[in-house]
Amino acid sequence: MKVLLVDDDPRLREVVGIALDRAGYAVITVADGQAALTHAAREAPDLIVLDVGLPEHDGFEVCRRIRARSDVPILFLTARDDEIDRVLGLELGADDYVTKPFSPRELVARVRAILKRTTGGREAPVLTHGRITLDPAAHSCRVGDGDVALTATEFTLLAQFIEQPNRVRTRVQMIDAIWGANSQVSDRTLDSHLRNLRRKLADAGCADAIETVHGVGMRMGACTT
Repeated sequence: MKVLLVDDDPRLREVVGIALDRAGYAVITVADGQAALTHAAREAPDLIVLDVGLPEHDGFEVCRRIRARSDVPILFLTARDDEIDRVLGLELGADDYVTKPFSPRELVARVRAILKRTTGGREAPVLTHGRITLDPAAHSCRVGDGDVALTATEFTLLAQFIEQPNRVRTRVQMIDAIWGANSQVSDRTLDSHLRNLRRKLADAGCADAIETVHGVGMRMGACTT
């Protein structure tokens, strides 16, 4: 697996790069937003670790440009424990975020979790529900005849709903299934992913794809119109 690490702090690049290398990943390191865009296009990494505060183009702009052409998983690094920044990153299509300072072990665990979500279903069967078709092997989503670009987290969320369409899932169950039972992911982070997923499916013609069961949780909608 190939990881593109983007941060303008040489010491952080060194420490995190060593941790990722020891975990078995091939690591490419760059120091600014323009280099990140260049290497993302040229190297086709399996995941990008992306700092928010970068020279040339900041992390948000880099994420926005990458998402216009790729669904590669993106893990944001931010020095600011600011909810607005976290929500903005998730709204732009990031799969997760880590707030500085962090331990290299924590980062590696987050990287593994994201890549497990991305690649863990390679042999899984194609899933269908209403007008939606999910192909885990190709990481593709179609609504009717149109393709819908989903991040790794959005794809995993939708797959969980489709696998058991009549099951009502609580927020805790969704968080545990995606990030792990001991994760510190907040409801707001989950809500950002759900909002993005619902918007994309609605834009593709399935406004009723995910139903809210008030006071309980969510389940798959009919998605037939």
